[in-house]
Amino acid sequence: MLPSDDLHYIIRSVRRLPLQSFSRCHHDQNCSVVSNHSTRLFAVFGNRVGYSLDGQDDDDNNRNQSRGEASTGAGRLFTNKKGYQALHVAKQLQQLLLTISVFGSLGVLLVQMAAVVYTLATTAMPFGLHFLLACVLILFDDLAKAEGEMNDLYQRYEAMKKLATQSEIRLEDIPENVECEQLRSLITKRNKLTFRLGILKRGIDEEKAKSGKKKKFIYDPESFNGIKEALTQICMVALREAYPQLEIEQVVQPSGKPMFGDYQFNAAMQVSKELKNLGIKCAPAEVGKAIASKLPANKIIDKVEVAPAGFINMWLSKEFCRNLLLEQVRCGIKPPKLEKRLRIVVDFSAPNVAKQMHVGHLRSTIIGDSIARSLEFLGHDVLRINHVGDWGTQFGMLIAHLQDTFPNYLNEMPPIEDLQKFYKESKLRFDTDEDFKKRAYECVVNLQGHEKDHVKGWQQICEISRKEFQSIYDQLNIKLIERGESFYQSRMESTVEYLREKGFLEMDDGRLIMFGLEEGNIPFTIVKSDGGFTYDTSDMAAIRQRIEEEKADWIIYVTDMGQSNHFKVLYSCAERCGFYDPSKVRIDHVGFGVVLGEDRKKFKTRSGDTVKLQELLDEGLSRSEETLKSKNRHNVLTPEEFEAAKKAVAYGCIKYADLCHNRVNDYVFSFDKMLDDKGNTAVYMLYAVTRIRSIASNANITSKQLIEAAKTERIPVDHEKEWKLVKALLRFHDELIKITEDLCLHHLCEYLYDVASSFTEFYDACYCIEKDGKTGEVLKIHMDRLLLCEATALVMEKCFWILGLTPVSRM
Repeated sequence: MLPSDDLHYIIRSVRRLPLQSFSRCHHDQNCSVVSNHSTRLFAVFGNRVGYSLDGQDDDDNNRNQSRGEASTGAGRLFTNKKGYQALHVAKQLQQLLLTISVFGSLGVLLVQMAAVVYTLATTAMPFGLHFLLACVLILFDDLAKAEGEMNDLYQRYEAMKKLATQSEIRLEDIPENVECEQLRSLITKRNKLTFRLGILKRGIDEEKAKSGKKKKFIYDPESFNGIKEALTQICMVALREAYPQLEIEQVVQPSGKPMFGDYQFNAAMQVSKELKNLGIKCAPAEVGKAIASKLPANKIIDKVEVAPAGFINMWLSKEFCRNLLLEQVRCGIKPPKLEKRLRIVVDFSAPNVAKQMHVGHLRSTIIGDSIARSLEFLGHDVLRINHVGDWGTQFGMLIAHLQDTFPNYLNEMPPIEDLQKFYKESKLRFDTDEDFKKRAYECVVNLQGHEKDHVKGWQQICEISRKEFQSIYDQLNIKLIERGESFYQSRMESTVEYLREKGFLEMDDGRLIMFGLEEGNIPFTIVKSDGGFTYDTSDMAAIRQRIEEEKADWIIYVTDMGQSNHFKVLYSCAERCGFYDPSKVRIDHVGFGVVLGEDRKKFKTRSGDTVKLQELLDEGLSRSEETLKSKNRHNVLTPEEFEAAKKAVAYGCIKYADLCHNRVNDYVFSFDKMLDDKGNTAVYMLYAVTRIRSIASNANITSKQLIEAAKTERIPVDHEKEWKLVKALLRFHDELIKITEDLCLHHLCEYLYDVASSFTEFYDACYCIEKDGKTGEVLKIHMDRLLLCEATALVMEKCFWILGLTPVSRM
């Protein structure tokens, strides 16, 4: 039985029940529920009928509560077990309500009550009996008033029923004691159709996305950005005109054999297949001819042939190519024209304060610098960020140790020569001395509170580290802007507050976490259980600052592959909370493999410690000096030239050995291989450029004379090796564009080696300067071939600059 207070409330509430709107809310499978505006009358019934109707377990109830659904008993009446069963009960009540509102007779009411009580009792006995009892009491109390109120209640039921019938009902929502095979069959069919509809919708969305990104191909001779791109534009214009109904995109590729031209356009087979799907039979050869007939007039292509398989073979205009190279000699190597100048943030290197840089920082520093250089050459606005670890609880122990070791640190810079040793000493005290540990935590609190003495100690430690880092950056010619964890400290606080206010944070075992958009991913820990921030927090604050304050169009993170999942969660969380919009900002994680020793294990010292970067650079200098002396260079070069060559070889070989490998792979670090002057090594490249430059200088021809000659002379293209070198040089823009697509520098290294090899073939086959074999007297200077030498040197030196290598005049 109902408690007396609930019973009296029912009587009062039915008399004064206000007419409220019913709304539709959703359970797990979108069952209709009564809105949160439902009265306590339904709440009382729902709390009881919920247990008789409800077969859900506690997890389902918890899930309901966590989603803010069915928070009242009234909600549970229609959601706790099944919307269909609730509707079934409601249909029985309909007859009762109808009888009350129409006849208003207690006798008729009792008869109708007897007619429906069996059904009510078998489906929701507590609800049925309580409701009937309430109705009887109400009628005895005030029959006329009850009739009016029940009529209102009936109207509300009709609205509720309408919503219930519009909701989605699952097979498991139908009670086992309700026979409705037709409904079961319809639900099954609907589920199948819904599944197929979902597939079709996803397919349509994907096609729309592709269509939205579809390029408009217009050939513009004035916007030349490389041979490959220009030919692709020309061929795609022809393809669109020949087959406008198709949305195929194809890129022109260099031909594998000279007999098949210089470049090929191989879209015919794909077009033929697409036409066949549309019911149109057309052989690839016919397709190729149709496309070739629509090629727009241009100065790049000299001859076109269509192979039997439909391949369109194209021969370049030698006149066009020689004019391009002459322009490069006269004006230097120009970058491709940009559609839009982008604001790009490149985050790389990122060592930790109070720790020495090790070989693990080498790859991030070298790769990040080269990516920044390539984007700068293209004309973008590049911001080079060094996200150093200069904040955190470890500075408490460092400051406490500083206070004990150098009590006069406030007045003069502590003479810390080995910061790594200083760090280890403080860590040992922190682990073994409880009093020191307590004081270290107090120092952390004071530092975070910006107490001036502690802030000064922190600044001094950072400055000592900064000088060590800068020494390495200077040796490698790396430019960076330092923005450490401390830079984002205040921004972390505002970011956490924003995430908390917007409801993106969840409590988990005392910490505040945040999930991204993808289900199943690990969450970010935004605030630790002790109230401190994490790397996740600083990365969220940093990505927000870079997009909102720096107005970045493109953000590039250069770290090891092990952090790829971290960055996926970062992008997902940033997108979820609105910091990052993938349609407006491009973000890339440039991951890389680890450096291995010659034993193919992680590169370590003999004692098993991580190899310090400075020690590696010092050994490189030593090995470079030995190599140059073994070739008697110290007796040929001046001391200044020898020192320049030693550094160029040492640092160049370390950089090039890293960059010439696909960055996603591990690579074996070997000085012996790096310093080899044969093959795809920095030493070979440096020798090649030095050799090219020496050809003209040995004939007393200056760069100014070559630039002047470029106004009247013509680049030679008649010899097979001349033409091969010319075509190789004109691929520079294409290789540069490729780097911006996948951010892999090994493409440029492979191209550089191809150019150097092509030049060697050319130089061995074609005389640039003819001399008397006995006297060495210059008999003839082939100025046109010297122009080709100059063009080669310019391209190779530009590749050097992008890769961070320094050419030398003499080796």
